[in-house]
Amino acid sequence: MIDVTLKDGSKIQVEKGTSVIEVAKMISHGLARNAVLAEVDGVVTELGTALDKDCTLNILTFDSEEGKKAYRHTTSHILAQAVMRLYKDVRLAIGPATENGFYYDFDIDGTFTSEDLVKIEEEMKKIVSEKLPIERFVLPRDKAIEYMNELGETYKVELINDLPEDAEISFYRQGEFVDLCSGPHLDNTGRVKAFKLIQTAGAYWRGDEKNKMLKRIYGTSFPDKKLLKEYLEKLEEARKRDHNRLGRELELFTTVDYIGQGLPIMLPKGAKILQILQRFVEDEEEKRGYQITKTPFMAKSDLYKISQHWYHYRDGMFIIGDPEKADEEEVLALRPMTCPFQFQAYLTKTRSYRDLPIRYAETSTLFRNESSGEMHGLIRVRQFTISEGHLIVTPSQLEEEFRDCLDLATFMLKTLGLHEDVFFRFSKWDPENKEKYIGSPEEWENVQSAMKTILDNSGLEYTEGVGEAAFYGPKLDIQIRNVHGKEDTLITIQIDFQLAERFGMVYVDRDGTKKHPYIIHRTSIGCYERTLALLIEKYAGAFPTWLAPVQVRVMPIVEKQADYCAEVVRKLKALGVRAELDDRNEKIGYRIREAQVEKIPYMLVAGDRELEEGKVSVRSRKQGEMGSIAVDEFCRMIKEEIDEKRI
Repeated sequence: MIDVTLKDGSKIQVEKGTSVIEVAKMISHGLARNAVLAEVDGVVTELGTALDKDCTLNILTFDSEEGKKAYRHTTSHILAQAVMRLYKDVRLAIGPATENGFYYDFDIDGTFTSEDLVKIEEEMKKIVSEKLPIERFVLPRDKAIEYMNELGETYKVELINDLPEDAEISFYRQGEFVDLCSGPHLDNTGRVKAFKLIQTAGAYWRGDEKNKMLKRIYGTSFPDKKLLKEYLEKLEEARKRDHNRLGRELELFTTVDYIGQGLPIMLPKGAKILQILQRFVEDEEEKRGYQITKTPFMAKSDLYKISQHWYHYRDGMFIIGDPEKADEEEVLALRPMTCPFQFQAYLTKTRSYRDLPIRYAETSTLFRNESSGEMHGLIRVRQFTISEGHLIVTPSQLEEEFRDCLDLATFMLKTLGLHEDVFFRFSKWDPENKEKYIGSPEEWENVQSAMKTILDNSGLEYTEGVGEAAFYGPKLDIQIRNVHGKEDTLITIQIDFQLAERFGMVYVDRDGTKKHPYIIHRTSIGCYERTLALLIEKYAGAFPTWLAPVQVRVMPIVEKQADYCAEVVRKLKALGVRAELDDRNEKIGYRIREAQVEKIPYMLVAGDRELEEGKVSVRSRKQGEMGSIAVDEFCRMIKEEIDEKRI
């Protein structure tokens, strides 16, 4: 007999050679039914593992991240096996678990259709019903390459060749299907209970557009049909709110193939929302002591060499000229950030400690060479506009100014209604990859310690992200997820302890000595295009009145009330309300429905009675029919709602 210590500290005795799943059954039938993996002495392993010595055991269920990953990775192998059964001349690429499901990439002629997905799902069900044991085995490198070559799996051979020399090369077999994989997996295919193939897409091998385009199938899986149904309903709601669809339907933006990926065209309504946001941000920043700058869209490589972006960020830049000849001739690059440009404003004259803090702000158009696979609607683009700012501060001012930046960001998020949707990440350097950063380990540890103190003093709840820092300093990233669950950074506040010295930025301190300031890089609302995308999804296109591109539509029932309605529009416009007249020769019901589809906050209708009484019949997007209201009273009401920026 051997002793098994459970994660809660209790102990049981089992016979040597008992499998983990049998131990799970001894503990609890329910736990065994939902078991996915085991963690034996801290190492995640399959349920079929036999115990042969005293150990600590933790039964993992689908509720754990390890459990979800193994469950869905197993499902991706079932998908690959089904495809190989149904189609000839298929070569396998990769098939990982993802945050909400899995995918597998295939090299196959043609494309997968919706009818194909139905057939593949049926074959997957057969594989599940066969309850095929899933077995792990290991081969030496030369044997592994020989084996994959025999199977014609050239992509797997490439992956093996890229593994470190001392890597253990493992495979998983289920029936006739074998795949190169590090695991772990479930112990048999029958443990997968509910799954759905969701969509197909193209994907370049290894995400490199220079490589072959593969065919990708996305799916998800759950331990019961109820969870799958709930997820699919959530997915459908996400599709309804997807800014890519809604943004086009509501005529906010469009894209054109021959202009290029990641280069959206903002249509009048979308451009109006961005203008509203920009004016709001710039006015608020001015209230808080920021000075506005306007700097060039491009610069010589010399500037980026001083800032070190040329050495740490060049792959993400659009370069005009041959970058390899930058030491010999003039080479320009579009700016991926504004900081080295704004530093030049500081350098125009000698600065004293009395001049600090200096707060520069700029609505900056930036250019970043995102890969085609990374771009998505307005969330990740190649040209975008950002509410960028840089604060030059003394060490004693650092904490207060950092907290003021956080206060500004929080104010913006609350005003937009996004504050409950974000979470915070303290992004630190990775001491194992020192070449990614500038500065000494001692400097990094000192500044990160100072930043941690600031965050802790602010009472902020945050996670830590090792390796997520900028190359010149740690940062606070305000993170958010889109409707599909993809995480992106919305706002950043960074502490820079390097670039002031590189640019020769100094101030004369109280004792007459010259010192380098700290620099805080920050955004107040982040990237305007990304923020717009998230607002579209947050409100399903039904923007708060203060943000709506059209706030009021005024409609006469028949032509003889048109002049009266036109006067109502003029009165609203005089107050700064974005109102428009719809006096088309269409039935009033049709015009109202069209305004509802366009998600306009208020519809005002006037017939003979309203004309006689100086009123309008008000229909609110939120409240429905509000009855007849005097025009002046409605003007007061909507002006108050807009001024207060109610959400």
